[in-house]
Amino acid sequence: MSPKELTPEIDAWKRFCQRVEALGERILEDDFPNESADRVEGIAHLADQVSCWLGWAIPHADTTAPFFHRSNDLFSQWGGPNQDNAYHHARIDPQRRYRVRGKTHSCEHFVITLRVGFMHMKEWGTKAAISSVDRGIRAGQDFEILFGGDGSDPDFFPIPKNVTTLSLREYYVDWQPAEPAVFTIECLDDPPPPTRPDPKSLARQIDHALEQIERSILGWNDYMKEHRAKGTDNMFADQQRLAKGLSDARYSFLFWDLDPDEALVIETDIPRARYWGLQLATLGWFEQVDPIHRITSINQHQAIPSGDGRIRFVLAHADPGVANWLDTGEHRAGLLTYRWFWPESDPTPTVRKVQLSSLREMLPADTPAVSEAARRAEIRKRKAHLAWRFRT
Repeated sequence: MSPKELTPEIDAWKRFCQRVEALGERILEDDFPNESADRVEGIAHLADQVSCWLGWAIPHADTTAPFFHRSNDLFSQWGGPNQDNAYHHARIDPQRRYRVRGKTHSCEHFVITLRVGFMHMKEWGTKAAISSVDRGIRAGQDFEILFGGDGSDPDFFPIPKNVTTLSLREYYVDWQPAEPAVFTIECLDDPPPPTRPDPKSLARQIDHALEQIERSILGWNDYMKEHRAKGTDNMFADQQRLAKGLSDARYSFLFWDLDPDEALVIETDIPRARYWGLQLATLGWFEQVDPIHRITSINQHQAIPSGDGRIRFVLAHADPGVANWLDTGEHRAGLLTYRWFWPESDPTPTVRKVQLSSLREMLPADTPAVSEAARRAEIRKRKAHLAWRFRT
């Protein structure tokens, strides 16, 4: 077949493969993390992005029969996902009606947002949000929420103009080995079955997947570099809110850079907030630092306060043998994100860089010691929860 005879979908697929190959070369350049282990992570991340966005762009494109696409989870990440969440996304059309229902089981609460695109895309933003707490839906309950319609039925939550996506965040703050929430989505209209895919439509979907991949790979690396350049390593930057994100979300970034024998002691008052926690992410790829085999996040249920009511976290490469250790996962540098959502007050964290050998004298005397066996048991407990949360 000569180039002039290429059909739209074949042309789009060739373009997709060529530009993904070019991305594989691009992430080896010096403005990305470029240690040998970083490059291995980078190629793995690129493969994840290809899988993620092809899945979103093609099989999940039908707004007349949407199904939740699970992404930004343990295995397909971008944009520093929250380790205490499970994320699901479904394509919707503001002109149609939908029903989301299920059972919360062990999920403490959830948030549904109606969005335009994703944060790394040229056009994105949260247009509306529904919280299970605000609706009085508690753990273990059945629920049903209706969306869309012409505005005449008060039981239906309106879908704002230009919304493309219904996004769902499940919160698991108490990591228990228990049944996670179940969510379904269905279109309540009754359209006829779609015709078989046509070349131009499939070409558009392939191009959409390519745009998502390129913008995710390049955009998040730029995002991390820009935020790091604004502050000072090993210090918290000023708190921030995402203008187009969840209105009740607060964040503070700390980029760390530590020698093997150094540690950061992070001290904070306890936020008055429905949810809060500290989590680690990689540079460049903005993925969670290994959440399965290491303790790289600690939330309000997991943190152990000192006798004075404040909490001290230790960020270090090696296990210091104390409570509230955040494991860098062999990353010399990375990002720590402090989240506190639905706040009544803002915390004021402080940071000290210390030698690991003198760490113990920098902590309160009542700081619990944690043995190697206890640490392994803690990790096993976290794995047991994750096995349930991300079960098939």
